Amino acid sequence: MARKLRLESKGGVYHILNHGSKGLPLFRAEKTREIFMRCLNEACEKTGWRVHAWCLTANGYHLALETPEANLVEGMHWLQGTFSARLNEQRQTSGRLFKDRYKSLVVDPAGGLGALCHFIHLQPVLTRSVPLAQLGSAPATSVSWLMAPALRASWYSPAAALNQVGALRDNPPGRKKYLSYLTGLATDETAQAQLRFAKMSKGWLIGTGKFAKKMQRDHGTALGQGQKLARKRQNTQESVWQETMEQLLRKLGRSTKALAKEGKSVDWKLALAAALKSRTTVTNRWLGTTLQMGNLHEVSRKVAAWIRQPDAALVRKLS
Repeated sequence: MARKLRLESKGGVYHILNHGSKGLPLFRAEKTREIFMRCLNEACEKTGWRVHAWCLTANGYHLALETPEANLVEGMHWLQGTFSARLNEQRQTSGRLFKDRYKSLVVDPAGGLGALCHFIHLQPVLTRSVPLAQLGSAPATSVSWLMAPALRASWYSPAAALNQVGALRDNPPGRKKYLSYLTGLATDETAQAQLRFAKMSKGWLIGTGKFAKKMQRDHGTALGQGQKLARKRQNTQESVWQETMEQLLRKLGRSTKALAKEGKSVDWKLALAAALKSRTTVTNRWLGTTLQMGNLHEVSRKVAAWIRQPDAALVRKLS
């Protein structure tokens, strides 16, 4: 059976979620949460994403994610792949971490995003991962960032959550009122039903009927063209990687011809690969083929070793 087409667009807003494989706990360990959040931070810096709410439960994650560019698929491929690789390396294990592909629901910015933020903020409580009394300070949810601005990453915005609750201001009184609202909402099943909590992770869209019709009009022509659009996305990604590589080669005073003439593990190739990985969502497979550095496993191993002991002169050239 063909995979469902991922809808993505400039300025798109999504509910992204996934769960651990075989129902096993994934995020109970603090170290695991730290690795995921570092990966999320890097993904947002690479893609320009904005996150309106996030949480880590014992067995999964939820994101309220906005993509200024149409790069949801590219960014999520990098985020989940990189997190899985790093966690397996840290645990000295192998195998899949997640139950399935991530799920993405399109979200109406005006008619669904605020309620989705509340839903995500309360997931650690509703799944009994975090006691309600600790919600405001628990590191497993962006509520802690909302309450303490000093903790916030540059890509996080609390505006959607605050605006949905009577246009609260992002100041101490406004944050206190929001936490009080969440505390009440956690046990108010009627209010949860009005906000459609039960449908936040089901179907393909969160929002009004008018928004759903608009999405069907805007994306209707894409139905049945999954493979064609996937190839188009891949070509777009690779053109960005190629352009960035050529810019970096010029900084090194080299041309693409030098890629075929010199060995797989010369320092400048390793520096180039590391720079590309820090700036884009480039894959090890593409690096191995384009930079002629061997298979993807060789690239991963050699570049990781170079990053641990970089050549300072090459780093300065590429900065």
